[in-house]
Amino acid sequence: MTGPLGWLLDAQVQVAGSPVLVREIVGNVFGLASALLGLRRVVWAWPVGMIGNALLFTVFLGGVFVTPQAHDLYGQAGRQVFFFTVSVYGWWRWSRNRRAGGGEQPAVVPRWATWRERLGLLVAAAVGTAAADPVLAALGSWGALPDAWILVGSLLATYGMARGWVEFWLIWIAVDAVGVPLLLQGGFYPSAAMYLVYGGFCAAGMYAWWRTSRATPPARTPIPPTYSEAVA
Repeated sequence: MTGPLGWLLDAQVQVAGSPVLVREIVGNVFGLASALLGLRRVVWAWPVGMIGNALLFTVFLGGVFVTPQAHDLYGQAGRQVFFFTVSVYGWWRWSRNRRAGGGEQPAVVPRWATWRERLGLLVAAAVGTAAADPVLAALGSWGALPDAWILVGSLLATYGMARGWVEFWLIWIAVDAVGVPLLLQGGFYPSAAMYLVYGGFCAAGMYAWWRTSRATPPARTPIPPTYSEAVA
C-alpha cells in the first residue's frame, strides 16, 4: 500500500535499538488527547479516542499485521473494539447532557458512584476477568490473565467515565498497574510508557473530578405540595 495510509501502516522508528511502529505512537497520542479532553469533560474526548482505538487495534495484533512485536495481545486488541463501541454510548450520553444544559455547561457532572453501583463494578470486574481469561488463553493471547483484567477493567473505566463516576479514575490506575509490566515484557514500549503517563494523569484527574463533585451541590428531590397549597 502506498500513500499516507501505507506510510502510517509501515513506518517505524528505532527506540533503544528496537523497532517501534509510528502508528503505535500516534495511537497513544490520540489516547492521551482523549484523556485530557475527558478530564475537562469535553464531548470531543470520545471521537478523538476512537481514532486512537482504531490505530492501536492493528498494533496489538502483531502476528496478524506483521508488526515488530511477535506477540498477539488479543485482550489489548479486543478492548480497542469494545472501547470503540462504548465510546459511541459515551459520545451520545455526553452530547445529550450538553444539549440539555444549553451547550454552555460541561458534558457531565462528576459524582461518586453509589454503593450499589460500586458493588456492580466489583462483580463485573471479577466475573468478566474470570470469563475472559480462558477465552484469551485459548486464542493464544500472551499473558492471558493480566490481559483479561486490562480488557475488563478498561471497559468498566470507560463506562464509568460515560456515567460521570469519579471512581473510573481508580479503575484506570489499577489497569495501568497491570498493563505496564505486561507491555514492557511484550516489547510494546511506547504503550508501556504511555501507561506510566496515564497513571500519573489519572491521579490528577481523580483529584480534579473529586473537587468538582464536592463543589457541585447535590440534586434536591422536590417536596410535594400540601393539600392546601395544591388547591390554593
